Order: sequence, then structure tokens, then C-alpha cells
Amino acid sequence: QKLGAGPYKGIFSVIALLGLVLVIMGKAGAPVISVWQPPPWGRHVALALMPVSCILLAAAYMPTNLKRLTPHPMLWGVTLWAAVHLLANGDLASTVLFGGFGLFALCAMWSANLRGATVSTTRHAAGKDALVIGVGLLAYLILLFAHRYLFGVSPMA
Repeated sequence: QKLGAGPYKGIFSVIALLGLVLVIMGKAGAPVISVWQPPPWGRHVALALMPVSCILLAAAYMPTNLKRLTPHPMLWGVTLWAAVHLLANGDLASTVLFGGFGLFALCAMWSANLRGATVSTTRHAAGKDALVIGVGLLAYLILLFAHRYLFGVSPMA
């Protein structure tokens, strides 16, 4: 309360971003220890479903009718992101990272549902749905082409 809501959220966001950077650096520096052989089509499924994940992530922060289908668009987006990355990667570090995030998202949904999470009853104009789809697809394209530079691996290679 001494800081106020704005400064607190700013500091919290910086710390969270730093944590994310450290997770990415840790994954990038981890040795490649093969756990299982991903199917050859796994990468193609990941490329096809990641736009849906990005749209769901965008829907968590924008007024959209997707919230009338689920109270957890962000957690579903994280779950889908984790699942398709597990499908495309068979190493230990990927299994721990993506499996951990996916399991966390599923547990968070279960916990929120136990606390009474419900779908939204607010109807939004179709233009808002089109906007969230556009934002999600733009985020996907940025991640797709920047993936090599951000994470050291090209999903299109």
C-alpha cells in the first residue's frame, strides 16, 4: 500500500520478466539429454496450433467472446503452448520446462474452478473477436520469426 498499485505492478512485472529471461537462459544453456523421440509430424502440429495458443493468450487481456466459452483463456493458451512444445521436443530440459508450465496451467484451472470461476455472460461485438484474432496472429508471426533469436532454435528449420 505504501508504493501504490501502479509502482507495485511495475516492480512486479520487471521481476516476472527477469524470471522469464532467466528461465529462457537456463533452458538454452541446459545440456541436450534425449528422453524420447518426438514424432516427425510433431513440429508441424506445433506450427499449426501455436496461432490458437497466441489467440487464447491475447484473449485473456482483451474484451472478447472467447471468455464466454472459458473463464481461463490464458491458462488454456499456456496448456496448448506446453503440449505442442512437448510434442516437438523430446529432451529433458524441454520436458521439465514445458511439462512444468502445462501442469501448472492445468492445476491453476482446476483450482480456479474450485473457487467458483465462471464464464463471462457479457457479449462483445464481433469486431472485438476479430481484433483479438488479429493480435494473436500478429504475436504468433513475431514469435515465429524471432524464435531463433529469442530462444536459439528456429521452428521452421
